[in-house]
Amino acid sequence: MTAPLPANHPLRLELNDEVHARPPEALSAPLRLSFLALLSDWSTREREREHVAALAARFDVAPPHSSANHYSADLGPFRIKWERHSEFSRYKFIVAGASADPFAEPALARVPEDWLAQLQGQTMVAAHVGLLAGAREAIDHDEISARCFGGNTLVGSHIAGGAGTALTDLRVRPDGFTRWYVIDRGMTPRQAGRIVQRLLETDTYRLMALLALPVARELVPILNNSERELARISSALANAVDQDEPVLLDKLTQLEAQIDSRTSENHYRFSAAAAYYELVQRRIAELREERIQGLQTFQEFTERRLAPAMNTCRAAALRQDALSERVARATQLLSTRVDITRERQNQAVLESMNRRAKLQLRLQETVEGLSVAAVTYYIVGLVGYAAKGLKAAGMHLNPELAMGASIPLVAILVALGVRKIRRAVTRTA
Repeated sequence: MTAPLPANHPLRLELNDEVHARPPEALSAPLRLSFLALLSDWSTREREREHVAALAARFDVAPPHSSANHYSADLGPFRIKWERHSEFSRYKFIVAGASADPFAEPALARVPEDWLAQLQGQTMVAAHVGLLAGAREAIDHDEISARCFGGNTLVGSHIAGGAGTALTDLRVRPDGFTRWYVIDRGMTPRQAGRIVQRLLETDTYRLMALLALPVARELVPILNNSERELARISSALANAVDQDEPVLLDKLTQLEAQIDSRTSENHYRFSAAAAYYELVQRRIAELREERIQGLQTFQEFTERRLAPAMNTCRAAALRQDALSERVARATQLLSTRVDITRERQNQAVLESMNRRAKLQLRLQETVEGLSVAAVTYYIVGLVGYAAKGLKAAGMHLNPELAMGASIPLVAILVALGVRKIRRAVTRTA
């Protein structure tokens, strides 16, 4: 009896089945295969699935389910395999049987033309594959080139430990297709399917990786201009005075915004290129190539141009990141200088305010003295008037003497009153 287990994680089965997703088609020689890799946005996935479902309906075959990202079915005249990836979709059309020239009637000729005309996306890869049976003996690649490739120089090798041979010129012919000539020298159907898929994936990922090369080339002059602008700003910064700092900071801010905008635009493309390049290298390694005398292997031919292109993209990405860091450091340095300048200006303002406060205090003390004198003068005048009145009433008083005697007392009382008022105002403030 099986022991009871805790409940499954909601994603357990989905994650477990991911390893079985998109299995290679089992291929038995002889056959013809047509392959399309169409660049398209993920948002078109539902329309692509519906288009594949419409093709299946024409041949009374069950369509893909509503959430499918891949589909494989035998429609009678041909087999179809559809796979949706993050940036592109792949279509394989397979027809059994092939003549000595497997490209004379490609598998795509069996697919309805009106259906093909409504496919979503832009063509990145279009290829015809001929899988033929052959013995383990030397092949005449010159004869194959003359018969199937217009005499072009071929690239190829024995693959799968010698169980197969693959040849191509990797040239897009006038019909828009490249050609792959694969000889089955003892592969199982599953092995043949994996080999053909790896060959086509190598070509697809190679082109997808190279999408970053035009971006890198366009970026070089922009980086040159930005580096020169940064050099000019840094040179000006070394000799800048306080009045120049806000202008330089504004220029640096604008330069940093431009670089960040460019980085946001092409970061994904460069990252994707690195991932595709790694896939190309992995797929070529899985071919287990053995050299055919006189021919370049797939690894040699691919690395000859792809590796320098990827180095260019990597250098552009690193240069862009380094420039962004340099601009950020310069902006931080200038911001620090601006902050120090502001603190120095604030300190000068505070010192000026302190001086004004001292002057105001002295002026206030002067005004207080004058106020005491003025008030004393008026009060003493009132005392004089009062003394004169009393004298007129018959009292024996000397008004002048009374006024003179009252001056010290009045002055002291007025001074004490003014001081008390100032203390009360100070406590209130």
